[in-house]
Amino acid sequence: MSADALHRLRRQAHAAYVIAKKDAIIYYLKPPVISFGIVFPLFFYLAFAAGRSVPTGTMVPGIVAMALFFTASAIGPLVTPWERQARTFERLVTSPASLEAILCGDVLAGMAFGALLSLVPLLLGICLAAHVANAGCLSLGITLGALAFSAMGVLMAAPPTNAPSQIMMLSSLVRLPLIFISGVFVPHADMPAWGQWLSPLSPLSYSADLIRVGFGGAAYFPVPLDIAALIGFAALFLATARFIHRVTRDKAR
Repeated sequence: MSADALHRLRRQAHAAYVIAKKDAIIYYLKPPVISFGIVFPLFFYLAFAAGRSVPTGTMVPGIVAMALFFTASAIGPLVTPWERQARTFERLVTSPASLEAILCGDVLAGMAFGALLSLVPLLLGICLAAHVANAGCLSLGITLGALAFSAMGVLMAAPPTNAPSQIMMLSSLVRLPLIFISGVFVPHADMPAWGQWLSPLSPLSYSADLIRVGFGGAAYFPVPLDIAALIGFAALFLATARFIHRVTRDKAR
């Protein structure tokens, strides 16, 4: 790599960092957002588990996976519509930061937010009953899961609209089915045949699988497949978001 190319890469990496920092300060580090990210997945899971004799140690991996999924993908879909509404997105795309740097910055912010908030149920679970058996798989499940879920949120923000309500409807329409086919609520072995066929289509299936292995549970997919699938989903989501932005930008000209 030439010196000029390396210099450009460093500038774009710094631009991605600045955008991630901007997203964190403006959109993520708000008390309502933080409390929603912690409370909603916890009560959503407990509501489903109510009346079932599920050991606490068994529930913890699902709660951690749910918290990660909701927090990493919650705000990303709204960042771009909010910026379009405020007329700041146009200034952002005409800045020296490339489209790739903008998207990576948005992903980094959601990834960090999801990974940090997932530590809350993780630490509570460890204090109560859960035992970490494989720290490597647990770390990969959280890190790669946060990456894939944040990239999914950035993809959902790609359609050219400045109405956050439209994106919220799309987000709910996509995320809820992915939860129910992921094996978080019902073990894969107990799911109907159609659920087992659809489960590989949810990135949450692979993150929850790694987190389950991290807590000493049995893996449904091979661990290398979990890792490859999460990286593949993240790359696919980012590439698709980039394509949509490119197409809509060219049509707007």
